Amino acid sequence: MNDKHLSTQFDAELSAISTRVLEMGGLVEQQVAQAVDALANLSEERAGEVIKAEQRVNQFELEIDRDLSSIIARRQPTARDLRLLIGVSKTIGNLERVGDEAARIARTVQRLIATGMHGRLFPTTQMTLEAKLATTSLRRALDAFARLDVNLAMEVIKQDNEIDAEFDGLLRKLITYMMEDPRTITASIDLVFVAKALERVGDHAKNLAEQVIYIAKGTDVRHTPPEGLASAVS
Repeated sequence: MNDKHLSTQFDAELSAISTRVLEMGGLVEQQVAQAVDALANLSEERAGEVIKAEQRVNQFELEIDRDLSSIIARRQPTARDLRLLIGVSKTIGNLERVGDEAARIARTVQRLIATGMHGRLFPTTQMTLEAKLATTSLRRALDAFARLDVNLAMEVIKQDNEIDAEFDGLLRKLITYMMEDPRTITASIDLVFVAKALERVGDHAKNLAEQVIYIAKGTDVRHTPPEGLASAVS
């Protein structure tokens, strides 16, 4: 078997891995959207779908991890190929945790319905805005991964501050509700956890974007302030 054939096989394996990551990402993105819809409409059915999908997400992570170990052992990749495999390993870990956050939101919805507190859902508009920002960041991070688009990855990282600001504002509103009406405390605490889960989705989207830059440029931009990104990757 000649070197060219070996190289072609290796390229096919790398492409297959990337495709599997995007499939996993699509499933996780759907999970988050369904979890937000379950909250907005207080849908037991939607919440159940999110929780059911958690097992499939976990299976994706295990299968991709296994394939990564196999490729590294057989191919002993170097340079950009090795960066891709390392980046993929960190990416699927972040995607799995996004799925965990979606399932956490879904379980909160089930609890709100079961306890009869769902009639006291409060700052839904701001919650929807935070959810939209988080899901948009996740989608753009996956698009950046698909194209190894460094500029798009940097935009995702910069947007994380907006999600954090929405979380802070929502937290203040929920605290106000609890202070004004103690009957809202239980539901408000549940919604604090939902807001935090959405903020964490944004954090994981940011982490995905950082991995895109690492794969494409070989530069580790974790802990780099947004204003220093351009110079870090130039």
